Amino acid sequence: MPLVVCVTPDREVRESLVRRLDDLGAVLVCSDLGELRAMLTQVDAADQETPPVVEFGGLVVDNVQHTVAWHGQPLELTRLEHRLLTRLASPPLTVWPYERLFAAVWDSAYLGDTSILHSAVKRLRSKLRALDGGPVVETVRGIGYRLAPAS
Repeated sequence: MPLVVCVTPDREVRESLVRRLDDLGAVLVCSDLGELRAMLTQVDAADQETPPVVEFGGLVVDNVQHTVAWHGQPLELTRLEHRLLTRLASPPLTVWPYERLFAAVWDSAYLGDTSILHSAVKRLRSKLRALDGGPVVETVRGIGYRLAPAS
């Protein structure tokens, strides 16, 4: 069975192509290459599993109690910031590409727009910066984010 892939931001072109090729076989239609990558990139099952407790230096993220503490002192985070920090702090510590991080935190496909992710990281960074010697969220330009000890 053939597979037709169409990448165009023009909605009318996408709809027309789907109508014309409906009987041909599978038609994959998306608006940009980021969306195509998200559709074709499988998210590891490990990305979806939430460990009960994650520790990173003096940082303890308890996913059962939904608490975060830095050297025993509570840190107030939103649910989204909590999920984001859990992913970044979970072993193995690695660079989290935008696509994987988006899928793991928001449980949805990455559609190429990083603004919501950048905004969440900005808020999390602000709260981590308030911690004396706390971890930092580093940007790996064009790829994603990683959690690192304060330098």
